[in-house]
Amino acid sequence: MSSTHGAGSPLVLFDLDDTLMAHRAAVAAGIALHMRERAYAIDDAPAQRLWHELEEQHYHEYLAGRLSFEGQRRARARDFALAHGDELDDLAAGAWFDRYFERYRESWTLHADALPALDRLAARSPEVRLGIITNGELDFQLAKLDRLGIRGRFAHVIASGAVGATKPGRAIFDVAVARFAAEHPVSWAAYVGDRLATDAIGAARAGLVGIWLNRFGIEPGADERAEAAGAGVIEITSLDELPAALASRQR
Repeated sequence: MSSTHGAGSPLVLFDLDDTLMAHRAAVAAGIALHMRERAYAIDDAPAQRLWHELEEQHYHEYLAGRLSFEGQRRARARDFALAHGDELDDLAAGAWFDRYFERYRESWTLHADALPALDRLAARSPEVRLGIITNGELDFQLAKLDRLGIRGRFAHVIASGAVGATKPGRAIFDVAVARFAAEHPVSWAAYVGDRLATDAIGAARAGLVGIWLNRFGIEPGADERAEAAGAGVIEITSLDELPAALASRQR
């Protein structure tokens, strides 16, 4: 697979969480509401940092195959509750997470720049086809797209749980492009995501144009920055910049 120009139509693929959907904001709102319901001592900022750290830790355990999808949820709930003096067994941890998840789900929203960027892409380049590549379970991610009202904008949603491969590995990018190519040739492909290594560098290694959406002003390490530069990764700070970035790379 290659992102070089030729016969066919362009393909722009997106990550979902914190690229299109405001995942961090939903997590922050959901955990704050859940803490109040559990009557934990309220100090939102450190609690939200801890929840984010545990999410990173246990979700990567799931991606590495060391925990099931449900197992990483329960481990996160158990560790977070224990830090607040609330000891949970496995069954209770599952119920704890389920209740938190209701609060998280209630808080799902799109980033303010998501719909305008999708609209501009459709208006300026109607030949461009759109898709999603996401690390996660397909049904869960489809539920997000349905609730956010944008599922119909994407021809294919490729989820790691359904294809048995995860970002930043090449296989999931190859699967995604192949699905589109089976319907119509792909002239070039780009991938937009909020994680430099997992999304942008992973995509670039697979032959796509890697676009890093650095919403939060993250400063990567020197080695990662050098690898991104060598791979031709494009950095943007908002999806407002995406159409121009794509047009520049296409030229």
